[in-house]
Amino acid sequence: MIGICQFGAGRIGAIHASNVAAAGARLAYVVDVNQDAAAALAQRHGARVATADTALADPAVQAVIIASSTDTHADLLERAAKAGKTIFCEKPIDLSMERADRCVAAVKATGARVLMGFNRRFDPSFAALKRGIDSGAIGPVELVQITSRDPGPPPLDYVKVSGGLFRDMMIHDLDMARFLLGEEPVELFATASCLVDPRIAEAGDVDSAMVTLRTASGRLCQISNSRRAVYGYDQRIEVLGARGMLEAGNLKPTTVIASTAEGVVADKPLHFFLERYADAYRAELRHFLDVCAGTAPPMVGVEDGRRALQLAEAANESLRARRAIAV
Repeated sequence: MIGICQFGAGRIGAIHASNVAAAGARLAYVVDVNQDAAAALAQRHGARVATADTALADPAVQAVIIASSTDTHADLLERAAKAGKTIFCEKPIDLSMERADRCVAAVKATGARVLMGFNRRFDPSFAALKRGIDSGAIGPVELVQITSRDPGPPPLDYVKVSGGLFRDMMIHDLDMARFLLGEEPVELFATASCLVDPRIAEAGDVDSAMVTLRTASGRLCQISNSRRAVYGYDQRIEVLGARGMLEAGNLKPTTVIASTAEGVVADKPLHFFLERYADAYRAELRHFLDVCAGTAPPMVGVEDGRRALQLAEAANESLRARRAIAV
């Protein structure tokens, strides 16, 4: 049974810890600056609260999950890699491209296996769409449209430390763009506004954005983000190819449609990312255990994390310069 140390006992940490137990692995330690949260999560899963030094030094711990705050990711990645652990790390590597580059170089030098937490690659619908592309079902990809809209903005305190919409929210979509286009973007243009809450602008961020990416062969992707979708968590992908189109739509609580004289009514999309991507988080964790066991390479590695952050940085640069940026 694979022994795991988890850094982070917050909302996403609780999801990962539950999935570790469900997948048949052992959560050995929980490490968090919030001792009460760490103790509660550890007790729930039969783990112990420990310091990072204790957990990383234990040979019974083969793997590490980094689900702590973003400012800890790079340091913990480096420490876990030097300790010889297999690592799962939530995005982003860091909010600084320079720091992320140093971290990636250090981790690669150790040969550590790292899975980055871009869970949308593991969503059953999105994964099936990718398999359709790879099978040639629609021919060569020409256009990709990614829609990702939150039901409402996060707390203002979070916005202030998030690194901004491109690094915090759109980074998932930028990774999906690379995943689906099959080629690296070479040019990016971003435009954005603050239309949802003026306090977000006062905090130095935007809440509504669109980004267009182009690859060397001319393939195009457009990403639409908003911090407000009053009808639910809006997550859709459309891929147009030379011979057809693939679509992945929103998930709903039921597929029931009521048609009456008053109108046609259906359920709204699932309301939040924890519901929408529950299956993706479970599949991601199972894949991580396969990586730990040596039966699969990481589907999305530390270099993918670096490249997604690079695109987020290019989006910020494009927004400031009001022009397309070469990537």
